Amino acid sequence: MSEGRAKNSQGGHLDTLRAVISPNVLAARALKAAVAAARWSGLLPRSIPDGRGDERRLARQPVKAQVIVYFADTVVGLYQLRPWYKALRELHRVHPLVIIGNDSRAARAIRRESHLPAYTISHYSSIDPILSASPVRLALYINHNAANFSLLAFTQLVHVSIMHGDSDKAVSVSGQTKAYDFTFVAGQAAIDRLAAYLPMFDASSRCRIIGRPQVESSQAEQPVELGAVTARWTVLYAPTWEGGTDSAAYSSLAAYGQRIVASLLSDDRFRVIYRPHPLTGTRRPAFAEADAEVRRLVEAAAKADPAAGHRLSLGGDVARVLSGADALISDVSSLAIDFLVTGRPLTVTVPPDGQVRIAPTRLLELTPRLDESQAGSAADLIAGLIEEDPAAADRAALTEYYLGDIRPGAAVKAFIEACGQMIELAEANRGQLERPGAGQDRPTVSRFGAAE
Repeated sequence: MSEGRAKNSQGGHLDTLRAVISPNVLAARALKAAVAAARWSGLLPRSIPDGRGDERRLARQPVKAQVIVYFADTVVGLYQLRPWYKALRELHRVHPLVIIGNDSRAARAIRRESHLPAYTISHYSSIDPILSASPVRLALYINHNAANFSLLAFTQLVHVSIMHGDSDKAVSVSGQTKAYDFTFVAGQAAIDRLAAYLPMFDASSRCRIIGRPQVESSQAEQPVELGAVTARWTVLYAPTWEGGTDSAAYSSLAAYGQRIVASLLSDDRFRVIYRPHPLTGTRRPAFAEADAEVRRLVEAAAKADPAAGHRLSLGGDVARVLSGADALISDVSSLAIDFLVTGRPLTVTVPPDGQVRIAPTRLLELTPRLDESQAGSAADLIAGLIEEDPAAADRAALTEYYLGDIRPGAAVKAFIEACGQMIELAEANRGQLERPGAGQDRPTVSRFGAAE
């Protein structure tokens, strides 16, 4: 083949490739431009991070904090962070902190609600300049979001999981716990649970008991004021959501929640408060439908008898709502544990799906369970628990085991002290690694996180 014919042949192939590739390239560019426009216009769904970064602001005014609270969720997940606001404000007074995420809408809400500094980063590469220009030594994580690994890559920090609840759900013994240097837990129950269900995780040395700063307010506040209501027992029905997977489907709501609430509403001994999980119905439409029906039942009963005090609880301080209940009906969730501070009776539902994974501990063993066959007679079950409460003494003995020191202020104090120890450890490690022969004689770590 002559040189000219070869060039013509190659040119023909290139023209063919361009004809095939160009539309795809143009489509990809158009999609990228559309996504960028959606991000900046605020039209993205609330569940998708908008990635509108504050890099320019951070370049002009670097973070002057010792602690990063990494929250890689959108406004949909703010229910996980909100109970920590009070403790984080107290920590901020001692060890300045900043909340970092990747959704500008969440950051705005956090600043407005918590009065704490919160910023958004648009890309993983933005983390490095933030850390290099600031004295950050500690990273705290509220959940096990996969995006946490963006920050976990940085070894100059001590990484601590504080989570947003402690329960017998499988997520409380997730293998993701191993990714963090330490885990702050409420009480010894969490350590025992992790030791039992994560045998390759040294729970005794990598956990620090701090109590539950999120529910301290329920100790000091008065029960919820409902106005001039008749003498009734207040029952809180607080089911969890459908879960992210079938093995985490703990909720009773879609299977028999309506029958539980109908039984309580039909009995004039009770005042019903219904508090659904914020994520209810986000994955399975049947739960959204069940939630709507239970709301309709409660609102109709409240309208028919305003003096009864039936109501919905759709936000606000959950600790305050817990403190105002005479009894709790919950699924396997952190609310069952948090309710221990009240000393009042509770029942935990039996998940309707037999494939659900539960990490059982002593609370589930002594707490009366409510299954689907008992839903229609839930009122009698609750009345019996309130009148007799046979497990009261056993629950009281478990309170410290699950929740640590529940004296007012103790958990927040323990949290701040534990964070201080983590910062000291990070400084010790940093100094050690900057010396010649770094890594040959690094400090060891005690059970409580201090360098030895």
